[in-house]
Amino acid sequence: MPKAKKKSKRNTFDYSKDRKKLKKQFKKREAPRIECPQIRNAWSDKKSVARNLRDMGLAFDPNRALPIKTLTFAAVERTEEAPTLKFVRKPYVLNELIAEANLPEKDTKTLSTDLIEYVQYMIREHSENYKAMARDEKNYYQDTPSQIRRKVDQYKRCHPEEYNTILEFLKGPPQEVVDPV
Repeated sequence: MPKAKKKSKRNTFDYSKDRKKLKKQFKKREAPRIECPQIRNAWSDKKSVARNLRDMGLAFDPNRALPIKTLTFAAVERTEEAPTLKFVRKPYVLNELIAEANLPEKDTKTLSTDLIEYVQYMIREHSENYKAMARDEKNYYQDTPSQIRRKVDQYKRCHPEEYNTILEFLKGPPQEVVDPV
């Protein structure tokens, strides 16, 4: 059986490589990327994961933080003391996380530009007549009146201001009423 190539070559030390730099690069590559900016800024590489999280006031093991206790006959008789809170060294992390969680969520729902243009055209041409929309020549996908109604309703939900402005534009300018006296 033949030997593998380069198997017989002796390992030699490479003097051109900086071993200290290689070790730092390896440690950096092996360390997990922390997505949360508050935790990343307060993280210490010299401490363990559990120690870092405890200093921030976060739980490392959720089962220990909020254990699910089964009630037994003996456990009902004795009263348990409240768990003692440990000293939090970095409370600002917890405060920042709470503040970020309390921010209102942005509504990012939208429709494709093609669908928006299609619905706007249909509303401009036919207002609320869905049967006429279904017979329109721009109805390339041959949508039924109920499918077009669903698309218009979806447009109303995602872009209510634009829908209202289109309706106001269709109504035209307000006409003045002259009182015959």
